[in-house]
Amino acid sequence: MATQLSRVDVTDAAAALLRDLTATHGPLMFHQSGGCCDGSSPMCYPVGMFLTGPSDVLLGTIDAGLDDPIQVFMSESQFEYWKFTHLTIDVVPGRGAGFSVEGPTGMRFLIRSRMLTEEEAAAFGVGAAAE
Repeated sequence: MATQLSRVDVTDAAAALLRDLTATHGPLMFHQSGGCCDGSSPMCYPVGMFLTGPSDVLLGTIDAGLDDPIQVFMSESQFEYWKFTHLTIDVVPGRGAGFSVEGPTGMRFLIRSRMLTEEEAAAFGVGAAAE
């Protein structure tokens, strides 16, 4: 069976928090913008509370052990900087972003990143052969 490649993943700790937040808020989604301050953190919203548009890129979905995977979006301009990067959503103690649903929990989501492998870059069309 072929391995499904993805640009995004989630840690076990973040998945556990997402399950708790889904029980409270319903289905969730993430948006990673290119702004400063709160905009530089992954923002978690109930589906429908943040509207994506044509300038947003669907990076993929994460499986947090819920019925539905959680979609992860990024602004197109930010994606240009991060297109060679794999992102993992993690959670650490701290104050969450102002509009992100984890704010009151005493935890905050953050992005951990690594460069795509050659196999991933080729599969996503961003490797040297694709350019």
